[in-house]
Order: sequence, then structure tokens, then C-alpha cells
Amino acid sequence: MSSATMTSGRMTEAELRAQEKAAKKAEKERQKRIAADEKAERKRAEKSGFANVNNPRRSTVMTVICAIFAVYCLFPFVYLMINATKTQADFTSTFGLGFGKTFALWDNIVTVFTYQDGIFGRWFINTILYVLVGAGGATLLAIMGGYALAKFRFPGRKLVFAVIIGAISVPGIALAVPQFLLFAKLNLTNTPWAMIIPSLVSTFGLYLMWIFSDQAVPDELLEAARVDGAGEFRTFFQISLPLLAPGIVTTALFTIVATWNNYFLPLIMLKDSNWYPLTIGLNQWKDQASTAGGQAIQNLVITGSLITIIPLVVAFLCLQKYWQSGLAAGAVKE
Repeated sequence: MSSATMTSGRMTEAELRAQEKAAKKAEKERQKRIAADEKAERKRAEKSGFANVNNPRRSTVMTVICAIFAVYCLFPFVYLMINATKTQADFTSTFGLGFGKTFALWDNIVTVFTYQDGIFGRWFINTILYVLVGAGGATLLAIMGGYALAKFRFPGRKLVFAVIIGAISVPGIALAVPQFLLFAKLNLTNTPWAMIIPSLVSTFGLYLMWIFSDQAVPDELLEAARVDGAGEFRTFFQISLPLLAPGIVTTALFTIVATWNNYFLPLIMLKDSNWYPLTIGLNQWKDQASTAGGQAIQNLVITGSLITIIPLVVAFLCLQKYWQSGLAAGAVKE
């Protein structure tokens, strides 16, 4: 092999090494530019108050705030779970966040359902009745009313909107006395209708479904259904209703929780304990110790309260999958 050929080979190797060094240097510079860009983007996000989901950053302050909020929300539930395991003696003699000497959860549950001839079971059934008929009816009326207001144009529509906004701004407690006087004139007090009829009206649910229907149901889908010969009811139940699922679930949960936790309305409407909901019944048990010759049963009140919130927790867990947006995305080509 000639010396010229060897020199040419050595030159090629040197060039390759130089190219490798240049490539590594360029890659380092590129990584530095990316890091600088990410840092600048984080600063812009901090100033604007928004975060980029593709470029997340950790915030110790926000983590601590979320942890404190989580503890605040879960503390009552933990308190119920711990104290529902105590006997009445342990409830009054032990620390509130500590377990008692005896684990009496099952005994407390059995006693709750057998105390006073099983009146707790009657209260539970009453509450379910008020929720199914009252909250269910309120949800149905809110869906149909909100859809009609969103998709149909008629005289007085703006007036209806003003009335709904005004009704939302009025607290429910301000209407309790007029409702009582009205139902007293109709001889409906101390009956289930005194709970069911007021629960059928949910102005917030109507407003929520109005806004949601306007955004979730494209007008082009309705026009296509009408062109194909579908009537308004068929269009509503087969096309619009599936698209309204997230709003329906949200409205249903609002009305269910409001009816389930309703306290002041049954307090003034109902006198017969056989028609009490759980809220009034448990409060009656709580006040039992302050009456003459009354027996303190705080352990039963705590256990009954724990049983009372279980259906709501189950409802939230079962319905949370429907809280999704964009169900109509792609249904219409813009």
C-alpha cells in the first residue's frame, strides 16, 4: 500500500472524529436551548396563571394546599367511621379520633335498624321515596325545560330567562314559610306530597341544562333528523338525550343531594315521625338525650349518619364515568 493511500485513510479517520465531536457539541447546545425554552415557558405560565399540561412543573405550595383541603374534606368521614365502631360508653369516655375498647360496628348497625321498632328503616325508605319521585321528577323537568329553552325560539323566552335567574338568587329558606302556608291551605302538610311537590322544582338544574343543551347538541344534528322525518320527541329521546348524558348526571346529582340532605322543609312540613326523612329522624335521636328521661344514643346517631351517606358515595362513584365532555365531538364536520 502506498504512503499516499495511508495518508488518505488517516485523514478520513480524523475527519470522522471531528464530525463526532461537532455532533456531540451540537447536541449539547440543542439540549441547553430546550432547557432554556422550558424554563422561559414556565416563567410565562407563572405570570399568566396557566400551566402547560405538556410541560408540567411541581409546586410545593399547591401540593400542601391540596393536601390540607383533602384532609379537611375527609376528616368528617374518618370521624364517622372511627366513632361508629364505639359503644355509647366508649363514645363518651375515649378520644374522638381514637378507637374504643370494644369494636361494636356491627352491633351498632343492627341496633340502628331495630331501635324503636325499626323506625330508621322507615326513615330510609321515606328518603328514597322523596329522592326517586322528587329529585327524579326535578331532573326530568329540568332536562326537558332546559332543552326546549335552548333549542326552540318563542315569544317571552328572555322573560323566562330573567325569571329563572331571579329564582336562583332567592334562597330556599325564604320560600319555606310561604310554602307551608300554601300547603296548609291545601291540607297537604304532614303528607309525602309536602316533600315531593317542592322538590320537583330545580331552577339551578333548569338553568344548567339550558346552558348545557345549547352547547352539547349541535343544531345541524337536529336539522338532519328533521330532514329525515324524525319528530321532535323522537329527535329528543334518540339523538339529543345521549348527548346530554354529562349534564343529566350533574343535574341529577345536584337534585339528589339537595333532596337527600333537605332539613328545613321537612322540619316545618312534617309532624308525623312515620313520614320523617333521615335528616329529621337522626336529629330527633340526637335531641333525645336532652329530653326528660331521654336516653343518650350518640353511637346510634353516628352509625346512622354513616349509613346515610353511603348511598350518596355509591351514587357519585357509579355516575362519575358519565362526567365527560365532548361526547358530540366529531359528530358534525365543521
